[in-house]
Amino acid sequence: MHQLTLAEIARGLADKKFSSEELTKTLLARIAQLDPQLNSFITLTEDLALEQAKAADARRANGETGALLGAPIGHKDLFCTLGVRTSCGSKMLDNFKAPYDATVVAKLAAAGAVTLGKTNMDEFAMGSANESSYYGAVKNPWNLEHVPGGSSGGSAAAVAARLLPAATGTDTGGSIRQPAALTNLTGLKPTYGRVSRWGMIAYASSLDQGGPLARTAEDCAILLQGMAGFDPQDSTSIDEPVPDFSANLNGSLQGLRIGVPKEFFSEGLDARIAELVHNSIKVLEKLGAVIKPISLPNMQHAIPAYYVIAPAEASSNLSRFDGVRFGHRCEDPKDLTDLYKRSRAEGFGPEVQRRILVGAYALSAGYYDAYYLQAQKIRRLIKNDFMTAFNEVDIILGPTTPNPAWKIGAKNSDPVSAYLEDVYTITANLAGLPGLSMPAGFVDGLPVGVQLLAPYFQEGRLLNVAHQYQLNTDWHTRSPAGF
Repeated sequence: MHQLTLAEIARGLADKKFSSEELTKTLLARIAQLDPQLNSFITLTEDLALEQAKAADARRANGETGALLGAPIGHKDLFCTLGVRTSCGSKMLDNFKAPYDATVVAKLAAAGAVTLGKTNMDEFAMGSANESSYYGAVKNPWNLEHVPGGSSGGSAAAVAARLLPAATGTDTGGSIRQPAALTNLTGLKPTYGRVSRWGMIAYASSLDQGGPLARTAEDCAILLQGMAGFDPQDSTSIDEPVPDFSANLNGSLQGLRIGVPKEFFSEGLDARIAELVHNSIKVLEKLGAVIKPISLPNMQHAIPAYYVIAPAEASSNLSRFDGVRFGHRCEDPKDLTDLYKRSRAEGFGPEVQRRILVGAYALSAGYYDAYYLQAQKIRRLIKNDFMTAFNEVDIILGPTTPNPAWKIGAKNSDPVSAYLEDVYTITANLAGLPGLSMPAGFVDGLPVGVQLLAPYFQEGRLLNVAHQYQLNTDWHTRSPAGF
């Protein structure tokens, strides 16, 4: 049963081939057996899962249907979950049990999804490798010596290893798409505001967006259907109708205009990945798509702009973790200043501290105009580049990452080299656009992804293209040896 996709699980439950309780017990046993190799979970919620599975079976027995009813999933450990530790991968929140459900958690639970547990992640979602977690690095199931990508690496590794069929993630600069590419999954970052951020512990509020990680575009459509929608509790949520994301999966690609930016094929791109991207383009051409070269001239400024804006927002968001109200508190503080200093120094790891310092500096008097304001101007230029491009093409295609997964610890002494792995993904976050990564082949036995970008609220178009691509390729069906 562990090899089934979400869509296959929905059909199996509807046909009474197995129950949600049977499926849940099977996957919980599989997690107990295999996850010690991967470290993909922080907290397992066995009792909650079995309770939800039994309730889902009862709902089906009463005639209720639904693609997610009884389907097992995992949540990235920054989605608040009532009564369950929600750690954000940090010592700071190691003792925090959320007093409420995030909107995403509540919506998926209402749809009948079964929560197996909370998945490991880079601390406060800051990282590209899932190495900064207080609970230790997550291993890539395709090669246990390599990273799975970050910050949603726990969700990605668990789905790739067939411990569960799908999981939630969040994407601030590529943190759904990049681990999807490095673990042979399909990962979708929706339009900013499409999925509620309420109850999702913030890293950078103007960039963060929740989304699905699964093996297929069809499964991503199912999970996104349960996650998306306007939320009056979230001031950044957009009141936009939610279409049926599965309705147009089988639409023709005839005449679809695909833009390929020349800036995506710069010196930093591994030549073998470039070849796989071009192979993907040929597949889409055979399906009727029209390829057009385009330019995104301000892409070269994306990384410096992102690494000013994101740390600036992080320094503001993380100021609430002060040892006073919740989270880690140092022992025997001498005074209030000592309480603040030691609680934060003990609670936050090196990467989080680094980004808080960068952000506080960029926002400080005398530097705000020189750094933060300039970065926001560049952000607007990047958005304008996309708007110009989408006047000529329907979607944009390129590599998801410049390199395959690297060895654990290989970039620890040079954080900037890890930041550069996000070069192709962060532009979508800066512009607020939807983006999807889909499996496109292997380099040295490690998975590689191709990224698709679309205009605002065109997630259905991305899912359609990815689904048609997956009907004509088999990369997404391959699983790592031993799992």
